[in-house]
Amino acid sequence: MSGHNKWSKIKNKKAASDAQKSKIFGKLGKLLATESKLAKGDVNTPRMRTVIEKAKQANMPQDNINRAVQKGKTDTASLEEVLYEAYGPGGVAIIIEGLTDSRNRTAQEIKHLLSKHDTALAAPGAAVWAFEKTADGFEPKNTVPLLDFEREKLSNLVEAILDHDDVQEVYTNEE
Repeated sequence: MSGHNKWSKIKNKKAASDAQKSKIFGKLGKLLATESKLAKGDVNTPRMRTVIEKAKQANMPQDNINRAVQKGKTDTASLEEVLYEAYGPGGVAIIIEGLTDSRNRTAQEIKHLLSKHDTALAAPGAAVWAFEKTADGFEPKNTVPLLDFEREKLSNLVEAILDHDDVQEVYTNEE
């Protein structure tokens, strides 16, 4: 009867949820450090307050938030924002926002992810026209209707892109 106890079931579920939290906290930590560097550590700037609020909504502990802000003030490594554009299944426009310390590495990894899903990067400005920049990110100006199999392919693609460590957000204009 080995392995038939309650703890073994709880342990596996906890490991999965902890891994998911870790990924979210890591992305938010990068974002906090970058914004802190831009704001020179001032947590009262509008963008910094927005990012801190986003971290609190994800239940990120206050000491992790403070540590990320301090890292942004003192860290010499520079993270920079990147924006990639692509077209997905059914002609859906995709915008990928990210933070990276190496533009070339991230670009190649995103290209590889897209090619695995039969998609490719678009030229700068090729997909951004379908969106409007807002305080919360990008909102689609017009939407594209998808069939069920296209929607499933797009969902798999977006999930694969979001699993990448440098990617912060993915926006699509699917209906």
